[in-house]
Amino acid sequence: MADEPSVAPPQHGSSSPLPSASPLGNSVIPIVNKLQDIFAQLGSQSTIELPQVAVVGSQSSGKSSVLEALVGRDFLPRGSEICTRRPLVLQLLQTKRNPDGTDEEYGEFLHVPGRRFHDFSEIRREIQLETEREAGGNKGVTDKQIRLKIFSPNVLDITLVDLPGITKVPVGDQPSDIEARIRTMIMSYIKVPSCLILAVTAANSDLANSDALQIAGNADPDGLRTIGVITKLDIMDRGTDARNLLLGKVIPLRLGYIGVVNRSQEDITMNRSIKDALVAEEKFFRSRPVYNGLADRCGIPQLAKKLNQILVQHIKAVLPGLKSRISSALVSVAKEHASYGEITESKAGQGALLLNILSKYSEAFSTMVEGKNEEMSTSELSGGARIHYIFQNIFVKSLEEVDPCEDLTDDDIRTAIQNATGPKSALFVPEVPFENLVRRQIARLLDPSLQCARFIYDELMKISHRCLVNELQRFPVLRKRMDEVIGNFLREGLEPSETMIGHIIEMEMDYINTSHANFIGGSKAVENALQQVKSSRIPLPLSRQKDGVDSDKAPPSERSLKSRAILARQVNGIVPPDQGVRPVVDSEKNASSGNILGGATGSSWGISSIFGGSDNRTPAKENLINKSYNEPIHNVDQAVSMIHLREPPTVLRPTENHSEQETIEIAVTKLLLRSYYDIVRKNIEDSVPKAIMHFLDL
Repeated sequence: MADEPSVAPPQHGSSSPLPSASPLGNSVIPIVNKLQDIFAQLGSQSTIELPQVAVVGSQSSGKSSVLEALVGRDFLPRGSEICTRRPLVLQLLQTKRNPDGTDEEYGEFLHVPGRRFHDFSEIRREIQLETEREAGGNKGVTDKQIRLKIFSPNVLDITLVDLPGITKVPVGDQPSDIEARIRTMIMSYIKVPSCLILAVTAANSDLANSDALQIAGNADPDGLRTIGVITKLDIMDRGTDARNLLLGKVIPLRLGYIGVVNRSQEDITMNRSIKDALVAEEKFFRSRPVYNGLADRCGIPQLAKKLNQILVQHIKAVLPGLKSRISSALVSVAKEHASYGEITESKAGQGALLLNILSKYSEAFSTMVEGKNEEMSTSELSGGARIHYIFQNIFVKSLEEVDPCEDLTDDDIRTAIQNATGPKSALFVPEVPFENLVRRQIARLLDPSLQCARFIYDELMKISHRCLVNELQRFPVLRKRMDEVIGNFLREGLEPSETMIGHIIEMEMDYINTSHANFIGGSKAVENALQQVKSSRIPLPLSRQKDGVDSDKAPPSERSLKSRAILARQVNGIVPPDQGVRPVVDSEKNASSGNILGGATGSSWGISSIFGGSDNRTPAKENLINKSYNEPIHNVDQAVSMIHLREPPTVLRPTENHSEQETIEIAVTKLLLRSYYDIVRKNIEDSVPKAIMHFLDL
């Protein structure tokens, strides 16, 4: 390319402004154009890339003038600001002249089918209106194409895509990142290997700073698909020329450069025709000795001829691969079409087909849930196996990992016990706090049970989608309707299952069955609590010395009394003296009457033995009568005036320090809670899956 060919200066004839196209170009380019129209209507669904020529360049670089010169008519919007705001796919189709020698030239838009535009000024107005319809009327840009066909005997078969010019500063409604958006739009066209790039650069600017060549180099770094066009050769500085540019000595391109002279703005204002401009262009190159020997690199006719030849060669190069991709797509579509089956027009045939589809679906759903599917996966769990996994590995294990006392502190339990005693100090751990606390823990089982039902519902929906038979691809409306019916059916089963789960939890909360065979019972709870206290080295509250004798050396009956009376609560924190005087007698009475502890008879404790014992406390009134006073109060008013009570706090909590007695009460309560929670948990683990399976009709 660096060597200058010895070719005669360009000699443009006046009879025909453009050279004739090759026969192959007349046959393959129109076919490619038809394919482009078809794929344009498919939109993004088409994955086949067709050969075309994309025109890129900076704003006001002369792209529109080059395209109009190739057509030979004025039909593009012009102006000093951005004019091309939508990609314009321009298909030039060469036609034969009329028998009388006249030329018939007209244009057709794809978005206006059936209408021919013989007036090219109307083509310009239609482009402007269609641009404003999509991009607005204030310089906005969009990537939606306008497809225009030009039929004329004065053109060669070429397909061009006029892209918006690269701009730097946003104007009008253009966003601040207008340059990045336009570059992204251009790259979406020119990065395709089947696209030729027509890079337009003005000769009065530095070629090394050409935006067109820069973006073309990004898409085509080897320069195999890029054709350079140098415009505005007639307004270069005096003493300069573009010879080295056209010869490719500055930035080499495999397909070379073409130099053209466009109409100036004055020519456009004075309505100078393109035919006259072509004559002036020919005169310009003839009058410049520097361009002698560059006939194949100068002028619009040479550009049209070269574009036609390169496009035809490019189509020939990509045609085998294009044919292969189209054939592959046809085979795929044919298979899809065959899967739809034959058309059934009779009512009886349609009914039988529908019944067959529903039967196949029901059978597929049943076999997948029951694990009898012939196409069972060996790589992952599916169908009913996933349902079993949810029940056993997610639901049951999650409940077993829950500690019923993890959200209950010792202060919570102690507060509940003290609140249950009311205004009196009870001798035994009351039953009310146990029931309240265990109900609170049972209520925690509701949310995971409902979540389990939702998981099973979701799995059944997935199974339903996988069971939709292939025949349903023929009937998308039926498939959509089946999805709706199946979804409604499963939701109708989900609602009563959730209601039943709520009833199961409520039943467990409403009746605390402390007579259950697996319930730990009072005696066992006390025994375990005492062992816990002993292991933690907490001294027993009633292990007091009597008459200087150690409690460990006391008679067995006395030690037994102390251990069995561990639940007796101190009145106001003080054990009455008379209770420490007659322990053996009281224990014998209690043992003989079967009261409270009943351990002497060897019978096991029920919950009533702890919570339901009789209150043997001496009434306060009787204590008051029997008590003697050494110094009676003579002046009541004076005594009252000397005592000042402090106000009770707004929020009253138990003291921070636990007594030994309270520690044992807390331990007993936790043992009872865990024991009964395990009973309820096992019931829930068994009942919830049954309710789900029943109401979802599995």
